[in-house]
Amino acid sequence: MALMALSVAALAGCGGGASGTASAPAAAASHSDMAITIRDFKFAPRTLTVARGAPIRITNSGGMAHTLTSDKGGSFDSGTVAPGGSATIRVAEAGRFAYHCTIHPFMKGQLVAQ
Repeated sequence: MALMALSVAALAGCGGGASGTASAPAAAASHSDMAITIRDFKFAPRTLTVARGAPIRITNSGGMAHTLTSDKGGSFDSGTVAPGGSATIRVAEAGRFAYHCTIHPFMKGQLVAQ
């Protein structure tokens, strides 16, 4: 009987945890809004809207080195990001900025800074 009560209490606790978890993705989504992942020769997301001047974390989850470099010279450049590595960039002015990988120029994306 006591074991059954413990099981019910444990299940009730799990249910409470699940509803608490629902708010966790919102926090994670807010953090991921300021991040770009490089994987399979693609930037994800391909277009990202950020606050002007906010740090944007670039993570290379692929197997080759990449860059994230503004098409408009000097606006931003991650430098070479090794596989498994990361870098942080900031966009100082508001606007739309196309970018590419200087090592693999067919890789393209866009930052919108507000």
